[in-house]
Amino acid sequence: MDFKKGAKLDPSQVEDRRGMRGMRGGRGVAVGGGAGVVGIVLVLLITLLGGGNIDLNALQSLDGVTAGGQQQGQVHDECQTGQDAEQSRICRLIGTVNSIQDYWSRVIDGYRPATTVFFSGSTDTGCGLATADVGPFYCPADKKVYVDLGFFQELQARFGAEGGPFAEAYVLAHEYGHHVQDLLGILDTIGGDRQGPQSAAVRSELQADCYAGVWAANAPTTVVASVSEDQIAQALDAAQSVGDDRIQKEIQGQVNRETWTHGSSAQRQRWFRTGYRSGDPNACDTFSGPI
Repeated sequence: MDFKKGAKLDPSQVEDRRGMRGMRGGRGVAVGGGAGVVGIVLVLLITLLGGGNIDLNALQSLDGVTAGGQQQGQVHDECQTGQDAEQSRICRLIGTVNSIQDYWSRVIDGYRPATTVFFSGSTDTGCGLATADVGPFYCPADKKVYVDLGFFQELQARFGAEGGPFAEAYVLAHEYGHHVQDLLGILDTIGGDRQGPQSAAVRSELQADCYAGVWAANAPTTVVASVSEDQIAQALDAAQSVGDDRIQKEIQGQVNRETWTHGSSAQRQRWFRTGYRSGDPNACDTFSGPI
């Protein structure tokens, strides 16, 4: 993914909490991450981007942890232009967030930007205390996207993805797809229908994949200069790696469709392609008919 060299980046859209530790958070239901319990009251009904297992004990052990170091990464100073995004991974991720939000701000009336939070270890969120085990997710309660940057290495090491800059872009665009759903009121319709191959949860995740494809098609209208077919292949490879069927087969040795929360590898790839080929959010109606 190439950036327009003179394009201005907006680092204020990213909050860097790496090196900090989280406090026990508020309440809410996060979207796009794993399932775990923080303390006695709060339940995070969130599943790893690909449906992986979460260490519940790891989440529970962080209950009540107080804030640690206060040093933030210096992303605001070093990431100012598209040229910086070409030379630094962090600046590239900031440029990707800028691009995604620039596109959706021109498509969604009244679009409200969502901050992306980079963290390591654990962090406080409006949906409770999150750890790196949860994976990237969107929290509707505080309208932020949370990403432990180590997840991208996990995507390669644990789930067999080839990786690459556009695999990372796909993950971010997917989570911002949930932000768009939140603004449009779609997340409110999911209710308790959170498992099964035709569930509202699966339909919402596939729609977020489709929205990611729509952004990819329109990225060159933003700070992004171009997107190559090889980069689209990186996104499709990442989508395949985090399909419910592939994750279940690897972890459990068998596939149980009735516990799906995100959809199969083939479905995730198909809906990303649908968004990319159409470039139109209206093509992303995963809630009508079979998926």
